[in-house]
Amino acid sequence: MQQGDLHFDTRNDQKIFTVCEITAAIRDLLESEFFNVRIEGEISNTRKASSGHYYFTLKDEHAQIRCICFRQNAAYLKSKPVDGLKVLARGRVGVYEIRGDYQFYIESLEPQGIGALQLAFEQMKKKLAAEGLFDDERKRPLPFFPQRIGIVTSSTGAVISDMVRVMERRFQGLIISLYPVRVQGQGSIGDIVEALDYFSSSKSVDVVIIGRGGGSLEDLWTFNEEVVARSVARSAVPVISAVGHQTDFTITDFAADVRASTPSAAAEMVIRPKSDFEEIVQGFHHQIDQSMRFRIALWHRTLNQTGFEQAKSLLRSKFSASWQRCDEQGFCLRQAITRHFRNSEHSIRTAKDSLMSRDVRLSLARARSRLESLSNYLGPSIQRHFEKLGIVLDSLDRQRENLSPLNVLGRGYAIVHDDKGIVVRKSNQTTVGDSLQVRLHRGRLRVHVDESTSQ
Repeated sequence: MQQGDLHFDTRNDQKIFTVCEITAAIRDLLESEFFNVRIEGEISNTRKASSGHYYFTLKDEHAQIRCICFRQNAAYLKSKPVDGLKVLARGRVGVYEIRGDYQFYIESLEPQGIGALQLAFEQMKKKLAAEGLFDDERKRPLPFFPQRIGIVTSSTGAVISDMVRVMERRFQGLIISLYPVRVQGQGSIGDIVEALDYFSSSKSVDVVIIGRGGGSLEDLWTFNEEVVARSVARSAVPVISAVGHQTDFTITDFAADVRASTPSAAAEMVIRPKSDFEEIVQGFHHQIDQSMRFRIALWHRTLNQTGFEQAKSLLRSKFSASWQRCDEQGFCLRQAITRHFRNSEHSIRTAKDSLMSRDVRLSLARARSRLESLSNYLGPSIQRHFEKLGIVLDSLDRQRENLSPLNVLGRGYAIVHDDKGIVVRKSNQTTVGDSLQVRLHRGRLRVHVDESTSQ
């Protein structure tokens, strides 16, 4: 046939099918040929509808087929469909005409042992547990107040947005560092190990959350890999595993320091609400107030039980130490603030240099906003702290003045000593002719006893 001689058969006797007709014909053909068949395979992607019907996939190493087990048949199953379970299923092959999909309508299931992935999961779990990788002794507690939180997950999807929203609602101003990774498929294992090793070696965060949304056993398999589990276990900072839903378990969950049922639960677990910290600060303030009141009472009693010179020396030493401690606290506070701002400036410069190849304008804007918020918060807080310290010092100074024996002398009283320096409180401590010293509010007198009476 020469090029250009192509033509179409335009005979009018050839049957033309509609989509509905050809689909129905395929359905009738499949149902007549595969009415009562048995298929062996491994279950995956199991879902149970609210109606009670089960939807899942039967697969082997070369192919897969969609399956459905209606509620009336599922009620009599000895073993419910579970991901990773190898089964022998009996039923019929048909067509779901709305989508044009062929699928297997299951009437009974007979378990044939666990599937390959489930078997690999159990073997890996047993191996690492025997090495002590899951022991409670190596689990580390989460930091009480983490200011820098690292997250290892996908940069797209609901997981990262949900976690950030929960943490910012509980405590604003946290530094959240995302290391974006692929969470399934080719390259995901290397991405996750690289992210964990980065946070571990850089010590740039106080705690790390590794997580993703739910999925089938195959979808979550990256988190069952041995190299990922060992990377979690050797992390220098505590790791929270938040993979899948509450019913999903991975090897990473057992290797991590803490397991969270969902990514949102991990966000709630990593940081307490700001109100909790405010209550703790109020408790410390109450304890300090009670301690100061107790010490002042002790000083007052000591003053009443000692002589003038001892009381004066005691007051001088106590208040001198207090003033020095206040000065030292002021210096330490200024140094801490200076270090904090220097560290913040260094972190910003480092982040800017390392992220120049990416479009990080949004991240820098958020970091700048958090830094300004922190500065606005620290300024008034420091001012209030110094004002409180000034009030405490003024109160102590007034108490010192009120308790000073010199104020008593200023009201016309005097202190009498004999030649040995002993305070004379009664007339019978002297005899006629004794020489005495009289301490006045301003100056001293030397007097002689001419007469002594007991009244």
